[in-house]
Amino acid sequence: MVKRDLSKDEERLLPREVRLVFELFNKEGYEIYMVGAGVRLMLIGKEPVDCDFTTSATPEEILKVLEGLDTFYDNDYGTVGVAFERKRKEIYEITPYRTERGYTDRRRPDEVKWGKSLEEDVRRRDFTMNSVVVGPKKEGSGYELLDYLGGLKDFENRLVKAVGKAEERFAEDALRMMRAVRFAAQLSFQIEEKTFAGVVKNANLLAEISRERVRDELVKILKSDHPAEGVHLLVSFGLMEHIIPEMLETRGVPQTGHHTLDVYNHMLEALRSCPSPDPIVRLATLLHDIGKPRTRRLRCLGCGWVMKSENLEEKGETAKTTMYKCPRCGKVQTEHEAGTFYGHEVVGARMVETIADRLRFSKKERERLVTLVRWHMFAYSPEMTDAAIRRFIRRVGKENINDIILLRIGDRKGGGSKTTSWRLQELQKRVGEQLYEPMTVSDLVIDGNVVMRILGISPGPKVGEIMNSLFEEVIEDTSKNNQEYLTKRVKEIGGVIADGYSGGGSDRESKD
Repeated sequence: MVKRDLSKDEERLLPREVRLVFELFNKEGYEIYMVGAGVRLMLIGKEPVDCDFTTSATPEEILKVLEGLDTFYDNDYGTVGVAFERKRKEIYEITPYRTERGYTDRRRPDEVKWGKSLEEDVRRRDFTMNSVVVGPKKEGSGYELLDYLGGLKDFENRLVKAVGKAEERFAEDALRMMRAVRFAAQLSFQIEEKTFAGVVKNANLLAEISRERVRDELVKILKSDHPAEGVHLLVSFGLMEHIIPEMLETRGVPQTGHHTLDVYNHMLEALRSCPSPDPIVRLATLLHDIGKPRTRRLRCLGCGWVMKSENLEEKGETAKTTMYKCPRCGKVQTEHEAGTFYGHEVVGARMVETIADRLRFSKKERERLVTLVRWHMFAYSPEMTDAAIRRFIRRVGKENINDIILLRIGDRKGGGSKTTSWRLQELQKRVGEQLYEPMTVSDLVIDGNVVMRILGISPGPKVGEIMNSLFEEVIEDTSKNNQEYLTKRVKEIGGVIADGYSGGGSDRESKD
């Protein structure tokens, strides 16, 4: 076992609340140590948050020690939570030493017993870095770090290594394979050779894990400092097959135009370049071209004929050297020249909706993902009118407009661009100018009640038709959003609709 005192710098990282927990348990004669994420944060020079502890006390004894604090206890594993108000509300979890047997459901131990020693407790943990503990020194003042399993050395060598036999750890809880990837992505670590082999061998076990747990771990990977590396590890290990199998379709699919990477590697680079920290925006950026393999076509540059793969003339190493001969006009052209992905954003949006449902994302998260993928191909030119900008904002949604621009930045940089496009910068400026203009029917200065009062009608479809007609006019010319003009138009449109015509709005939306 390795034992060393904490350095002065490390001690300064310990929050007052952690010191209080140590003091309370020590005073009553119990052993207690901080474990897990708190220790990992200390080892990289950051202050621990939401700390976990292991102790020689039973749950009942833990509750007694923490009497008077904001505690709660309702689980089968002896974990007692205690809330502290710091910069935000933090939950510290304190669990008795324990041993575990059997993992029939690949998640929870079938049998849990309170353990007798710290060493017994750390040997049940997933990775060696998580077996390192920090606690009060048994003799004298101050704090010490204890390492029974070589976790400190593995941490210093930047290795994610399973405790004991990797296959046994992953058979106990298959989600640990994704956790290994997450730690590698968060800390920029390598995965130790035997641990790597254990993941590859047991990847199929991930199919037995609930979609909610898989989703939560995927989100943590996306929130990490190195999400693209994490996603690539998921693919390399065979785990992505049980998370987003559609991703595998993109490997080796060549692209056209300025692209030099296949679809898969382009999506990884887009994710790597995405400036948003939001995991939903990052996921949309990763999946923005997911529809390309299913919309891939070869359209002849000579006559426009859609060719098929059997028209292969000469197989090259890349899309630029693979030749196709048009069966109609005989023109020979490269796959890079003739390839198309028309409608991939529409197909991709449908695929993303299916993926979001499978992973049990919330309705709001699913709608955001679908919107971002569906409209990621938006085009902008300086000639666009303010009305066209407002229609774009309305189509995407105010709440998504900044996110879709951040996605496009990742998309561009993932395609080889080194700087943000001046067009995107100008679009951002113009969007900002238009965000304060009317964007929805509710932004009009009159509402449905006014329409009913003017026309003397009851609630019904006619009211909605009139309000929509008014809004279409206002989005074209925001100066029309005034009481006098809209009152006049209500009377005019109301009469037209009464005669059986439900138009009255602008038909320009499809032109920009």
